[in-house]
Amino acid sequence: MWKALFMKKLLLALFSCASFLTAHAQLTPFELSKDKNYTATYAEVITYYKKLAAANPQMKLINYGTTDIGKPLTLVVLSRDKVFDPLLVKKQGKQVLLINNGIHPGEPEGIDASMMWARDLLKKNALPKDIVICMIALYNIDGSMNRGLSRVSQNGPRAYGFRGNYRNLDLNRDFIKADSRNALAFERIVNTWNPEIFLDNHTSDGADYQYVMTLIETQKDKQNPILSKYTSETLTPELYKRMKKGGFEMIPYGAGERGLPDSGIVSFLETPRFATGYTAQRNIISYITETHMLKSFDKRVYATYDFEQHLLDIFVRDAKLIGELKRKADEQVAKQKVFALNWDVDRDKVDTITFKGYAALYKPSDVSGLKRLYYDRNQPYAKIVKYYNTYKVTDSATKPIAYVIPQAWGKVIDLFKLNSVMMHRLAHDTTLNLQMYYLGDFKTAQRPFEGHYLHSGVKLEPTEMKVKFYEGDYVVYTNQWLNRYIVETLEPQGVDSFFAWNFFDSVLGEKEYFSNYVFEDKAAEMLKNDPELKKKLDDAKAKDPKLAGSAGAQLNFIYRNSIYFEKTYLRYPVGRIVTDAKLDLK
Repeated sequence: MWKALFMKKLLLALFSCASFLTAHAQLTPFELSKDKNYTATYAEVITYYKKLAAANPQMKLINYGTTDIGKPLTLVVLSRDKVFDPLLVKKQGKQVLLINNGIHPGEPEGIDASMMWARDLLKKNALPKDIVICMIALYNIDGSMNRGLSRVSQNGPRAYGFRGNYRNLDLNRDFIKADSRNALAFERIVNTWNPEIFLDNHTSDGADYQYVMTLIETQKDKQNPILSKYTSETLTPELYKRMKKGGFEMIPYGAGERGLPDSGIVSFLETPRFATGYTAQRNIISYITETHMLKSFDKRVYATYDFEQHLLDIFVRDAKLIGELKRKADEQVAKQKVFALNWDVDRDKVDTITFKGYAALYKPSDVSGLKRLYYDRNQPYAKIVKYYNTYKVTDSATKPIAYVIPQAWGKVIDLFKLNSVMMHRLAHDTTLNLQMYYLGDFKTAQRPFEGHYLHSGVKLEPTEMKVKFYEGDYVVYTNQWLNRYIVETLEPQGVDSFFAWNFFDSVLGEKEYFSNYVFEDKAAEMLKNDPELKKKLDDAKAKDPKLAGSAGAQLNFIYRNSIYFEKTYLRYPVGRIVTDAKLDLK
């Protein structure tokens, strides 16, 4: 009898131990750390999700491409009815929430919050019926594996990854140019799953204030107006309301970014180089959380967790409405004629907002002995500050009927294919009468930014001309819901156009020239036989003493105004079909 009793107690003990270990195995590395000041490593993140997926058929891990460090980009997909085919998901009328984590691995709250959130949704059987949740487990794997201490102004965690990836790129400046394999994998995910809402999790820097969480939303004047009305009047206010009720009151991001916080807040403009700028081109409602760097890491993680849950809850409530709004926005963009390319804050239109900060004071520096800024947390305040939340369009373009892209520009073609842009190809060599741009003037940065010498301030000289294109060159009609992406990348004056990012720089250099002593006789003959050319030269010399005093400059003037000068110099290679024409296409 005592043996039977002993075996019963032993089995109960083993069962209890197994239950404890199972429950303990569900905890994230963040939760297992005693001080809650730890963020999971890349290996720990993937191991955790693999175990979670193995125990839950409503979860699947899907790898996309490879990142610059050779590891695949892992997407965590949560689907209540176990449908993991993105085409079938859309066919069933379901919608998609996409969350990105760890684009800056030194800002890792989203990594740890999403691990807990995925587990809790599964554990509570709380996955929504008509929404599939996709989460990029850790985007900048490269930077995460370069673990150490690099954000000296941040309060934890005690170790974290580096901002740059293996190529030392800031991946949140890489989306439109897609230099990294990470960005190519991300764009494949976006174009495969076509989410309605996107969230990118970050940590802020800047001033000190009372909030744990600040928020960036797609700037209302840059967002499609159909979506902007809903986000600015319904979704965003509801997020602020729910976060405040849950103990994590928010403020718009930007306090102290341009001076002290009480000088006002300027809403952030996320152009297509940023994740949310890229997704906004596709009419995806987009947010960036920015938890405050000086708050404890555990509060930042829990605030991110709460935001994800609130965003999902509202998405569930308004799912049909959001889906219909995106459909209407896509239809509107396909018919839209004029597209904004650059924006600037309108300082003549000022709102106000209540801001809760700390007194900004000055005292002698222990380092330099000079005056230094500090914030006194013993002197909190709440005051009304200016809020600049209106942007005006500074550059725009009227779309052509179609763009013609020579097949030689392979990266442009590859990115258009990756982004699901509908394209046709010329069936044979064809001379087209169309509009070409000549680059009249532009500015180029003196130092590289993210591996590029950015162009800006582009002035164009539109010219109607005949140009020969070749069999296989691409024709892109602008009757597509992706028109924003098409126009903003192909119009060279756009802030994040492909021209701005140096995709077409080879057209900026001359390829032919002349020998002065040989051209002298030819130039003299040209002036003799062409009175208009001679008058043009004489007028130019009268206006420019330097030209009048330089024999070489005068030869160059004649050459540039002759039939010998190369027509492709400073000619932007993408053509614009502005009058309807029947083309023979493959």
